[in-house]
Amino acid sequence: MSETLRTIDVASSDADLLDRSASAVRAAGSALRARFGEVVRHETREELMRALAANDDAALDILRPALTRLRPEARWVEDELDGGALPPGEWWVVDPAEGNVNHLHALPDWAVTATLVRENRPVLTVVHLPLTGETYTALAGAGAHLDGRRLRVAPTTDLGLGIVATSQARPDEDEALVRRVGSSITAMLLDALVVRTSVPATLHLANVAAGRIDAFWQFAGARADLLPGALLVTEAGGRVSDTEGSPWTPQSGSFLATAPGVHAQAVATLSR
Repeated sequence: MSETLRTIDVASSDADLLDRSASAVRAAGSALRARFGEVVRHETREELMRALAANDDAALDILRPALTRLRPEARWVEDELDGGALPPGEWWVVDPAEGNVNHLHALPDWAVTATLVRENRPVLTVVHLPLTGETYTALAGAGAHLDGRRLRVAPTTDLGLGIVATSQARPDEDEALVRRVGSSITAMLLDALVVRTSVPATLHLANVAAGRIDAFWQFAGARADLLPGALLVTEAGGRVSDTEGSPWTPQSGSFLATAPGVHAQAVATLSR
C-alpha cells in the first residue's frame, strides 16, 4: 500500500472511531444527566470526594468498556488530574464528569469528554454537554464541529473588544500559583473587555473554538481538562501556546488558546 493510501485509510478509520466514541460519550452523559438535579450536600472533604467519585464511576462504567472495545490496544489514563507527557503509544484521556463539582451543586456547567492521544498528540476528541444535548468533536486535520456544524474561532483583532476567560486548574494550589492567577486576572481586566472566571476549562475552550469568546488561559492543569479544548481550538483555526507564546505541550506550566488576531496581545498581557 502506498503512503498516500495508508494515510487515507488511517484518516478514514479515525473518523469512524470518532463517531463511535461520540456514541459512547453520549451514553455516559445520559447516565450523569439522570443523576443531576438537587444539590448534593456534604459537610467534609471526604463526603465531597465520595460524591465526586460516585459520578465518575457512573460514567466510567459505560465509557471504559465501550472505548476499550473500540481501541483495545489503547491504554487508559487512570487519574484525570495527571499532567505531563505520556509514554509512547495510544492512550484514552477521559474526564467522565468534567466540572463534576458543578454537577454536585446543581449548576449546568459540566460535560463528559474523551480524547484519544497517539504518540503524545491528540488525534480525536469528543465533548458532550448532556443538559443541552450538544456534542463538540474534533479530528486532527479534519476540523472541529458542533453537532456536525463546522466551528471557526472569532475574527477579533483587538483584545480590548474581546471576551476572555480563565479557570482554576484544581483546588489547593500553592500560594505562589494562586497569586500568579490573581495577577493575570488583574492584567486581563485592564486590557480585555470582559473577563470570565469559572470551571471547567473545557467549556471555555469550546467557546473559543465556536468563536463566542476570544481567549482562554490557565496556569498548571491536567491533560484531561486541556487536551480536548486544545484540539477543538486548533482545528477551528485558533492558536494554542503557553502564556509566553511558546509551543504548548502537556508538560508546559501554562496554557493559552486564542483567536489568532489577539494571540500576541494576550501573550503581552500575561507576560507583564
